[in-house]
Amino acid sequence: MFRNYLIVALRNIVRHKLYSADKRQGQMFAVFVGVAILIACMGLFGLAAFTAGRRTKEIGIRKVFGARVRDVVWLLLWQFSIPVLIANLIAWPVAWYYLHGWLQGFAYRITLSPLYFLGAGLVALLIAWATVFSHARRVAGANPIHALRYE
Repeated sequence: MFRNYLIVALRNIVRHKLYSADKRQGQMFAVFVGVAILIACMGLFGLAAFTAGRRTKEIGIRKVFGARVRDVVWLLLWQFSIPVLIANLIAWPVAWYYLHGWLQGFAYRITLSPLYFLGAGLVALLIAWATVFSHARRVAGANPIHALRYE
């Protein structure tokens, strides 16, 4: 009985040493991904502010002709959705290639389903929408008279 316990304990120690480097790498990767997402969101918010500033007159004319706030917000959100979707279409094959090679190093592996990539794309799109939505809502809700007097 003691021998079985000792064998299990030694296996756990070996397993812990085998995967400690992967665990440390995963933690570092998570920190860098968080910083990258924060920087990307700040850049996206700045780009949304710049684009809305350039299109102030167009938004004012749309509102005068009867566009609702929802329509203007959807217009601005869709404008930022297209680059996110194109970026996902470029990133999916690259991510599949590297993940497939990385997963081959494990004894127990999962199959890469397209649902993982669709989920990641959906999360990226939702982050972009959340970043742009607040600014788009403020610009779309502004009085069109101020927009038409602009410049």
